[in-house]
Amino acid sequence: MKMFQIAALWLAFAAPVHAAIDIQTVTSPGGITAWLVEEPGIPFTALEIRFRGGTSLDDPAKRGAINLMTATIEEGTGDLDSQGFAKARDSLAASFRFDADEDTISVSAQFLTENRDQAIDLLRRAITEPSFDQEAVDRVRGQVLANIRSDAKDPDTLASRALRELAFGDHPYATADDGTAESVQALTRDDMIAAHKATMTRDRIYVAAAGNISAPELGPLLDKLLGGLPATGAALPGRAPMNLTGGVTVKDFPGPQSTVIFAHEGIKRDDPDFFAASILNEVLGGGRFSARLMTEVREKRGLTYGIGSYLVGYDQAEMLVGQFSSANGTVGQAIAVIRDKWARIANEGISEAELTATKTYLTGSYPLRFDGNGTIASILVGMQMIGLSPDYPKTRNDKVNAVTMEDVKRVAKRLFRPDDLRFVVVGQPEGVVATD
Repeated sequence: MKMFQIAALWLAFAAPVHAAIDIQTVTSPGGITAWLVEEPGIPFTALEIRFRGGTSLDDPAKRGAINLMTATIEEGTGDLDSQGFAKARDSLAASFRFDADEDTISVSAQFLTENRDQAIDLLRRAITEPSFDQEAVDRVRGQVLANIRSDAKDPDTLASRALRELAFGDHPYATADDGTAESVQALTRDDMIAAHKATMTRDRIYVAAAGNISAPELGPLLDKLLGGLPATGAALPGRAPMNLTGGVTVKDFPGPQSTVIFAHEGIKRDDPDFFAASILNEVLGGGRFSARLMTEVREKRGLTYGIGSYLVGYDQAEMLVGQFSSANGTVGQAIAVIRDKWARIANEGISEAELTATKTYLTGSYPLRFDGNGTIASILVGMQMIGLSPDYPKTRNDKVNAVTMEDVKRVAKRLFRPDDLRFVVVGQPEGVVATD
């Protein structure tokens, strides 16, 4: 998962528009716990499964193995090759998706009630008995290598990776989760099997379901689907260092404009000051045109088409990150404006009008983020993984409204540190001097 996808996930814990969410906690006979939101009106269920650890569990000498393994899971099981598996899935009108990021391997499934048993059996075979046929491994490897070549020409990817290299030292977060061309080319089928055993295990499962399924039905289904996985997996990585220091890094990249990413240390999701921090970030760099950075950098000066900042949370690190693109001749001016606005919010905080308007936006937009059973299931798993309780959707807006002006002034001084901002510029900026 990319940095800004993680930021979006942090914002996505919301209740559906039509009613307060009713979350049930279900424990299977075999001890697997899941959260459930029943919606019997449509004969359809979404199931979301996540395994904590993700690509950060890669053997450093085999970087990219977990990403390649995850991309190959759906390429066959038992007597079904890739085409046979796809045909069986499509005949059930089911949808399966497997993804990997720094902290998780995720399995997203959607299926009709009438085909539930067959869909779950097919998904079980994929999760617990993937074939990893050599032909499939080689074909998917080719796709991964194509992505790596494409990323090497993408300034946004290059900027994000450079920032993470600076921030995270020798932690897995500092390297690309899809590996390098050299590391991926050297991976074997045995590496796929080892990666599967190390990551997709019962000790790190988080599950949620939403739709036309009851608690008595869900419990046995979980054991059938996941009970055959190994009990334990590889040890999780420890906390990542935060090595960012203030300054500017320039990576040469030809073109008429530069991509800029800027960041310093952020705040943990379970910190008591998190909601005040969220309000402050929304005022400074949120997605609305009224945000200060958008107003000052785009609207008043025309230095960029868009700019934003985000509270980013990994399992083992937190960052406050922003990004924009600008013509090479105006990058330096944009950086100066950002530094000034960063210092101003740290020293002065925000106004009462901004606090009130932002609370109204955050609480009013909160219910609008759900758009179906798949989204509900995904959000419920995300809530579990960051330690929220099932009643969170009912109490979240109260927490936002409880933030005071004293809170935001105090947290502004704590969170926003203009001297610590590291700017990574990918391009050929004019008049911007690297400081490292």
